[in-house]
Amino acid sequence: MSARLSLAEARCIALAAQMSPGAARRTSPPGPAAIRKLVDTLCLLQIDSVNVVSRSHYLPVFSRLGVYDPSILDNLTYSRRKRRFFEYWAHEASFLPLHLFPPLRWRMEDARDGAGIYGSLSKFAREQPGYVATILDEVRKRGPLAVRDLPDPGKRLAGWWGWSPGKVALEYLFWTGEVTAATRRNFERLYDMTERVIPPDIFNAPAPRRADAVRQLMLLSARALGIATFSDLRDYFRLPLQDAKQALSELVADKSLDEVSVDGWRNPAYLLPQTVIPRRAPECRSLLSPFDPLIWERSRAERLFGFTYRIEIYTPAPKRKHGYYVLPFLQDDRFTARLCLKADRRNALLLVNTAHGEPGIDEGKTAAAVSFELKSLAKFLGLTGIRIKRKGNLAAALKKAMTR
Repeated sequence: MSARLSLAEARCIALAAQMSPGAARRTSPPGPAAIRKLVDTLCLLQIDSVNVVSRSHYLPVFSRLGVYDPSILDNLTYSRRKRRFFEYWAHEASFLPLHLFPPLRWRMEDARDGAGIYGSLSKFAREQPGYVATILDEVRKRGPLAVRDLPDPGKRLAGWWGWSPGKVALEYLFWTGEVTAATRRNFERLYDMTERVIPPDIFNAPAPRRADAVRQLMLLSARALGIATFSDLRDYFRLPLQDAKQALSELVADKSLDEVSVDGWRNPAYLLPQTVIPRRAPECRSLLSPFDPLIWERSRAERLFGFTYRIEIYTPAPKRKHGYYVLPFLQDDRFTARLCLKADRRNALLLVNTAHGEPGIDEGKTAAAVSFELKSLAKFLGLTGIRIKRKGNLAAALKKAMTR
């Protein structure tokens, strides 16, 4: 492979890695095998509590595979018999394939040593070891259980996101790997002993050496991203800086990764050897969650697509440019629109609060593509109608397209 790639080539490689699993979408509803394969490819689904449209972990699957039954993903995550994923810290809180449990045990060990964990959690555990041990014993005896199921979770603490001491203790134990999420109830974690949740063959498998584990995670990041800078590779699993630097040096030295340059990028990029440059990007027509792995690293989205995107949930309403919960729209190899959406579940409506098109788009073609995707999203969410408000430079064209 050439040591220099054009930006268009880099885009094609990235999209082939991230979006090609859905190239055959809509031919039939995806089942467990397709969803497992996708999550294995992406390596993880980021979890977020915001439910304005849908819980964020459901959306990357929809964006790539189309309308599917979300209970399949739930079963793959929480069913004892069908479990293929588990919860842990990766790129933030995430659902991950079970085979990644052993390569992440070093992170659990770090947390026990007070490294790589929220300092407030570590401080709490140091100051109240007896209480933490009592909570762990409660889980051992009665799990799975939620915070509210504890006999004395305590009053909420100031400066702890409104958490009670029981919640703080459980989150510390979750980070150290002593407990994990057995299931969720109305999105609230139910904690159980990790050895009762993770299948024995996985739980008892020997953990790789820390350096080997970090190299493995860096390679998985490279495969998931297609092409990436060092910071992109490190960010995918939020790896410690020095560990990631050492891993990258070794992976390049032993030719497990190729170093290339990309036109317009200041830093070198890396990709797996023998990576094929697609002749064109896969056909895409996808609304993406703000926490989708294609765009969660905002600087990478700018480098690859010239697309500046910021989530505005925490921006005061008068200062928002595009809306409260905005989903970017990927149309083939560029982002052509962004829509502020809300699922009005009481009235079974998908609300399009704003619809903005990017500069230089063909409004008619983009509106038609967005219209198709909105109808699919409404079906996926179990909503029976779509209401488009007038705000945004694409709203009028989108209203017209929806009537066709």
